Amino acid sequence: MTRFHLGGVSVVRVEEVLEQGFEPSFLLPGFDRSLLARHPQLAQPNFFHAESGKVMSSIQSWLIRLQGRTILVDTCSGNGKARALPLFRRFHMLEFPYLENLAAAGVTPEDVDLVFCTHLHIDHVGWNTRAEEGRWVPTFPNARYLFGRAEYDHWREGGAGRARLPENVDVIRDSVDPVVEAGLVDFVEDGDEILPGLKAVAAPGHTETQLNLVYERDGESFVCSADVLHQPIQVYAPELNSCFCEDGEAARATRLRLLEHCADTGALLLPSHFGPPHAGYITRRDGGFSFRPAETAGAQ
Repeated sequence: MTRFHLGGVSVVRVEEVLEQGFEPSFLLPGFDRSLLARHPQLAQPNFFHAESGKVMSSIQSWLIRLQGRTILVDTCSGNGKARALPLFRRFHMLEFPYLENLAAAGVTPEDVDLVFCTHLHIDHVGWNTRAEEGRWVPTFPNARYLFGRAEYDHWREGGAGRARLPENVDVIRDSVDPVVEAGLVDFVEDGDEILPGLKAVAAPGHTETQLNLVYERDGESFVCSADVLHQPIQVYAPELNSCFCEDGEAARATRLRLLEHCADTGALLLPSHFGPPHAGYITRRDGGFSFRPAETAGAQ
């Protein structure tokens, strides 16, 4: 179990799965394989599986404890959910020990105070709900779920998200709508302060209405960067968007702002899909940026 400590803030990675993901040429259109030679870090086994030619991909939540609150950022893909459409088949009827991994971090679903979803894609909302007596019910019954108001509207009937990614409609139905109907959702907007020093910040591009979760207080800072960056490759080649980004120009601009922010502030970068150790720091180099993996506070 990967842990980081920032002063009085504890950050724990809760794994759903770490697996071989996509070939980089598919995930990142325009990818030049010479990047791996120019930046050997990117070809290391924690980031790249040489035999298959695929990047290593993690699907995880960030469990954050600060100011006496327990916060879960993004909730992965979920178990037992029908995802038979070709684009989503890798998520079909999963059986991963996610809740057991959460328990290993010392947290039960009832302990979670806040669930923050950066955006409402399939691999960021799945454990919002779980099956109970034939219906989908909130997994975290005592939590307030925080969704971006604009992001939620993006996926409602008539929203642009449904037109761009119709496969995601069933995800909204079984992993988003039930918590809205249960009255557990608070809608947030760009700049809203969730706790002292902890804010929702607009990060458009991957979805037009994606949010990051940014903390700056008492000399400590981190950014839960959602899908602004899918892979460390994009630190060295920030012009590369993922094939799943809705607005390429906005995604590039957001990525550059994020890299500059982390380089200038020393914020710990907490992406959603990097291979081990899954988080790190951004430094400047001639003509761009570098990624320095963070040292963990211990593993179990």
